[in-house]
Amino acid sequence: MMADRIWQRLSEKKELDPALRCEIEEAFGTRGTKALAAIDEGKVVKYLDFFVVEGRTSSYIVEDDFCTCSDFLYRGRTCWHLLAVRIAEAAGSYRTVDTWYQDQIKPVNTGPEQNLH
Repeated sequence: MMADRIWQRLSEKKELDPALRCEIEEAFGTRGTKALAAIDEGKVVKYLDFFVVEGRTSSYIVEDDFCTCSDFLYRGRTCWHLLAVRIAEAAGSYRTVDTWYQDQIKPVNTGPEQNLH
C-alpha cells in the first residue's frame, strides 16, 4: 500500500523531500496538499499535552487517532489535521510550545454567578 511506503520512508529519512511530497499528494489528494501546507506554514504545534493544528477558521486538537474537527467527528475518517500531525511528527517538522494547551483554553462561564444584565 502506498501510505505504508510513505510512512516507512518518512521514518527512515526524517525529511520531506520533493519526491515524498508528491507521493503524499498522490496518496491523500487534497487532504495531503492541505496537510503539507499546514506543515510548511508552521501551523502544526506540539504542546505538552496535545498536538494542535491551526486551521482556517479554528484550531483543532489532535491526539493519537482523534481530531476535534467536524470532518473527523461526522465522517469518522482521517482528516487533513490528523494527517498533518502524522507527517509532521514523522519528519520532525512541527513547532514546540513548552506549555499545556488546556491552559490556553478559556472556560465558558455558565454558573449562577454569571451577570445576565
